Amino acid sequence: MSKGFLKSSIGKKVVMGLTGLFLISFLVVHCFINALIFFNDGGLTFNIGAAFMAHNWLIRAGEIVLFAGLLLHVVQALILTLENKRARPIGYAKVDGAANSSWYSRSMGLLGTLLLMFLIIHLVHFWVKSRFTGLPGEDANGNENLYAVMQETFKITWVVILYVLSMISLAYHLLHGFQSAFQTLGLNHKNYTPLIKKTGIVFSILIPFIFALMPILMYLGIIK
Repeated sequence: MSKGFLKSSIGKKVVMGLTGLFLISFLVVHCFINALIFFNDGGLTFNIGAAFMAHNWLIRAGEIVLFAGLLLHVVQALILTLENKRARPIGYAKVDGAANSSWYSRSMGLLGTLLLMFLIIHLVHFWVKSRFTGLPGEDANGNENLYAVMQETFKITWVVILYVLSMISLAYHLLHGFQSAFQTLGLNHKNYTPLIKKTGIVFSILIPFIFALMPILMYLGIIK
């Protein structure tokens, strides 16, 4: 991609699409590792997965790429939002947005901001402790006990509520963002666009649902 293209509106949208798909792939991996708590074995299986993620050099290098992709996604979103506002300094006398788009597609900036705030809190709860401040001992297999941190974190009512609400925001963000990423990259065709749309709907509901279910079940003591 040329420098001029990247500075253009279309170029920024392409970068948004590519970084969005990259972050979607991360969600799948992250969801799979976290879902290991559903073995309900006191966190032994989960801690094996967490240890692999923490000590594998490829994963650690991927974290740098992940943070770079996330930062680029946020910056591009902010730039596009500001450019769109500059392009229309005076709003229409009457705008019937619902006639042409869903409310969540018009609220991507707000949903993204809420998710960014949640992500900062989430990193403080888990990533900072696992990488810098240390974890509370080891489990029966001798692995670092990140599961114990989850147990302590999800005992707090407001934290559980925050996580559930954030996953609802994520679901709406994905409902628009999943299909939009493919569309921005020009991957539109009458034969497979309907499949992408249906896959996006399933993904946008299933992944946030699994993430939200984890703190709820731990809070209720169903997963111990």
